[in-house]
Amino acid sequence: MIGKFSAAFALVFALGEAASAQVTAARAPQHPVLRPAAVVTGGVVRIGDLIEHAGIIANVPIFRSPDLGATGTVSAEAVVEAVRAHALVGLDTGGVSEVTVTRASRAIAPKEIESVITQALAGRYRLGAPKDIVLNFDRDLRTVHVEPSAKGNVRVARIDFDSHSGRFTATLDIPISAVSRGTLHYAGRATATVPSIAVARPIARGEVLTQSDVTVEHRDRAEIRGDILHLPEQAIGLAARNTLEPGRPLRAADLMKPEVVQRNEMVTLVYRVPGIMLTVRGRAAQGGAEGDVIFVLNEQSNRTVQGIVAGPGRVVAAGTTTRVAANLVPARSAQFGEH
Repeated sequence: MIGKFSAAFALVFALGEAASAQVTAARAPQHPVLRPAAVVTGGVVRIGDLIEHAGIIANVPIFRSPDLGATGTVSAEAVVEAVRAHALVGLDTGGVSEVTVTRASRAIAPKEIESVITQALAGRYRLGAPKDIVLNFDRDLRTVHVEPSAKGNVRVARIDFDSHSGRFTATLDIPISAVSRGTLHYAGRATATVPSIAVARPIARGEVLTQSDVTVEHRDRAEIRGDILHLPEQAIGLAARNTLEPGRPLRAADLMKPEVVQRNEMVTLVYRVPGIMLTVRGRAAQGGAEGDVIFVLNEQSNRTVQGIVAGPGRVVAAGTTTRVAANLVPARSAQFGEH
């Protein structure tokens, strides 16, 4: 009985010791440790941004922040020297030689600025779809960094456009912080374009265009005339009527259905009359796509006839129904007479 009591007492004592050790460890002050990197907001870097467990001096500013969206470095020695006056005891640098500091921001990308301006030009000056307006700015566009707390969209406060010169000026209203907005000014040239299709490489006559052979280019709307093609699907699967070179807009007249009969190719020449079909060998005098009218030499009669291309290697003689029927009657009569 006494042994059981002693064992129970020992267990309770051990648990108490463990709990006491945990409480003591929780209450023990943690040593300040230098961080290898920090992300800050605002114009100053505070001790707590660079040092973990800085305690009551965590909010004390010691350095100026980098510019919005920028990253800088500060040496460990500089940090130690900056906090020396604040009686921070036992700072552990942990082998860190320098700290990387990034100032957080909201980035307004060039694409966003360009999009806002093209939408305004399209809506107010009827220059076509925003995606078809090409802007050339007087100065290279750069990303604009504002406070991460800045809310709201970029807006056009004022825009002017000269249709003769193509010049534009724009004033944009942008969010700067949670409570304020500012303005940016841009100028340049705006060109209303139309999409056009061109070949990406030289194409020989009769060659069929594939998706990799065509490219979309935007050209000044004022320079485009005639029946140019705007969409890749208008060209893919068609053949070049003549040699095509890159850099020139494709027109409908430049393309044709692929030739299924080649010049000098041996074809099946078909003569049709009601209830009767006669086929003979022929040689195509020209190439043609399905539905084209071409000349074919009938090798049996040694006469050249016109025919309509009906498919690969097949041509249906055109305009010969009456003559063929007349020629066929004696032949059929002779065959019947032999029986």
